[in-house]
Amino acid sequence: MSEYLFVHFTTDENGEQEKIYFSVSKDGLKWEDLGNDNPIIETGLGSKGIRDPFIVYDEKLKKYFIIATDLNTNTMSWGDAVTIGSRSLFVWESEDLVNWENERLVEVGIPGAGCVWAPEAVFCKEKDAWFVFWASMVKEDGDKEPKHRIYGAFTKDFKTFTETFKYLEAETNVIDTDIVWENGWYYRFSKDETNKVIVMEKSRTLIPEGGDDYERVTSALLAELHGVEGPEAYYLEEKKKWCLIVDQYATGGGYIPLLTDSLESGEFTRLSPAEYDMGSRKKRHGGIIEISDEEATRLRKVFG
Repeated sequence: MSEYLFVHFTTDENGEQEKIYFSVSKDGLKWEDLGNDNPIIETGLGSKGIRDPFIVYDEKLKKYFIIATDLNTNTMSWGDAVTIGSRSLFVWESEDLVNWENERLVEVGIPGAGCVWAPEAVFCKEKDAWFVFWASMVKEDGDKEPKHRIYGAFTKDFKTFTETFKYLEAETNVIDTDIVWENGWYYRFSKDETNKVIVMEKSRTLIPEGGDDYERVTSALLAELHGVEGPEAYYLEEKKKWCLIVDQYATGGGYIPLLTDSLESGEFTRLSPAEYDMGSRKKRHGGIIEISDEEATRLRKVFG
């Protein structure tokens, strides 16, 4: 048996909420907030604000890693953040999910970029390394206005990164990308920042070469869900279904889960409020990972 861990920050109401919080769930749909409203991780580095945390587990190193955005909206406006924000991402590591060590800021943003937004990572089978990716607003030669694109780099230890390269550019601004792997396909979810919807795509290779590219997966529900962001997809072992959560930021409605039997189908079902519980704490952009029963029990014991 296993459970799920949701690492997240909370609201934009004040900078005190731009820290990392944990919630756990036995089924991935009904969440129990840990810490009695106290953050699990806070920082004195960089902007002293943490947003958009994402968690992965490295099988070789036997460590969990959390990466996150370096931004405090108490001290920097949104306009400044997208143009002159921090070009570094936060990193923490842990062997037990309780003790988080080696906090650091790693500069990965290219010169001229604004903030390194919502970094995530997926293991690249072809490169045998983690592909870390994020959104930044950059004005390239020929651009009339700066544009949000997705950039990325590879790492094996979350300390040393390869040279950053442009990974995804769309006709419109694109942010908040999440990537998962299933049955020989990489599935990519991104926010179309211009039209405020989630776009779903798939590819046999994580980094297509030779003119190949991701192909669009048609999804009627995603096309009609406007004003959402922060997509996070994870597999529900007990239900044998994929869950995609999206944050209704435009209305302040919080995260909602969408279920599907097959990512390839693009056919999602929106759950009714009675079928899920996101917990008492307002959750903003984060990451979800499957953990063992023993790890979940330890987190409850330590953090309450």
